[in-house]
Amino acid sequence: MNGEMRQYDIVIIGAGPTGLACALHAQSHGLSHLVLDKGTLVNTIVGYPTGMTFFSTPEKLELGAMPFTSPNVRPTRVEAIEYYRGVARKGGLNLSLHDMVSDIAPGPEGFVVHAATGSYRARYVVVATGYFDNVNALGVPGEDLPKVRHYYREPFEHYEQDVLVIGGRNSAVEAALDLYRHGARVTMVHRRDAFGGGVKFWVRPDIDNRIAAGEITMHWNSEVEAVTPSGVLLRNNLDGTRTELPNDVIYAMIGYRPDVALLAACGVEYDPETLIPAYDPATFETNVPNLFIAGSVACGCKTWEIFIENGREHARHIVAEIAGRGLAR
Repeated sequence: MNGEMRQYDIVIIGAGPTGLACALHAQSHGLSHLVLDKGTLVNTIVGYPTGMTFFSTPEKLELGAMPFTSPNVRPTRVEAIEYYRGVARKGGLNLSLHDMVSDIAPGPEGFVVHAATGSYRARYVVVATGYFDNVNALGVPGEDLPKVRHYYREPFEHYEQDVLVIGGRNSAVEAALDLYRHGARVTMVHRRDAFGGGVKFWVRPDIDNRIAAGEITMHWNSEVEAVTPSGVLLRNNLDGTRTELPNDVIYAMIGYRPDVALLAACGVEYDPETLIPAYDPATFETNVPNLFIAGSVACGCKTWEIFIENGREHARHIVAEIAGRGLAR
């Protein structure tokens, strides 16, 4: 891919499963496309924990007519990465990876998309950037210490360490169990009195039993108030009592949020509280004509509402809408 000012029917920003689905549908309608991503193919999945297993079954992760076969009822991270690589290769998708988009400039005949490799003209733009690159902050003193991490990969460096895991959803629960089973002394803290209802049903009994047995220490209705190099200060939300704990590492698995700066810069309106962009739920077109959003960027901070299995369906509606308008050649 060179940096010449080439013209495309659709430029798609984001090479995750939803972005790839948009490209496949564009091809099926005879529309030229380019997929840009600041990272690698399915960069979010690459960033998941090494041993992660999906909640969804393989057929719910499929794109186009390409079957996702797996010997497992629920595929692993590695299987998904290989599957989506195969989709991109066999589909002949036009990708420009490690190519960060800096600006989407509306013009009289569509848009000019400015990226690291150059600028591209597009009649339509689809933003499918997700949210995984932008973490929710703790908002406490000491959060910037290197011991505080927001992405969990694997447990092995934490053998015989005191590790605090913050959160109450799947990412926190699975990290805590993995760390415990590989020799870390694990404490969890959650601001509520129970785990979220979305915790995987085959994982829930495991974490409940580990807590009941005292193998993982649990602080319910509590939040981190401060982080120090050698410890952490917790505050109970019910009675205000504070607890100091020695601590080596913190995994703050408290969620992520979309970066709306790119959308806002080209005029897309959004709710300042939920970060949900303004869009037509039938077509996914934003308030900026011919600029669409797809996938989890559409749910703002409510990141538990859109996953691969329902986000991939956005592509069909978006491209059908674009194709139905016709393209002057």
